[in-house]
Amino acid sequence: MPALDTNVLVRYIVEDDVAQLAAARKLIRKCVSEGRTLFVPVTVTLELEWVLRASFEYAKDEVMEALSSLFSAAELSFESERALEVALQFYRSGTADFADCLHIALAAQAGELPMWTFDKRAAKVDGARLPGQAAG
Repeated sequence: MPALDTNVLVRYIVEDDVAQLAAARKLIRKCVSEGRTLFVPVTVTLELEWVLRASFEYAKDEVMEALSSLFSAAELSFESERALEVALQFYRSGTADFADCLHIALAAQAGELPMWTFDKRAAKVDGARLPGQAAG
């Protein structure tokens, strides 16, 4: 299964480079017509969120909409998709960064909780704790 890098997904979402957007669309259409799914590593998803927010100044709701749309695309297969969906739920309902939400969701998926953190916003996510808090 072929995989996609962050920059291909960025071009596909942001549509800021006509030539690269056309190439990304052509690649995706070709794979779909051949019945092939495109793999997206969890690290690419994490970087994608950061690029959309930091480089393109996407607001939180725009990031969530873009990620949700990608997660529901049948032509894409995401590594740790369930953890990504849980992270998106944590992100939607809290104040922690998406990256922290993903760290916690991946730890939960592995059955390795609590996630100890000094980040007070992340510690509010179910499954995370500040080092001074009692484990529960």
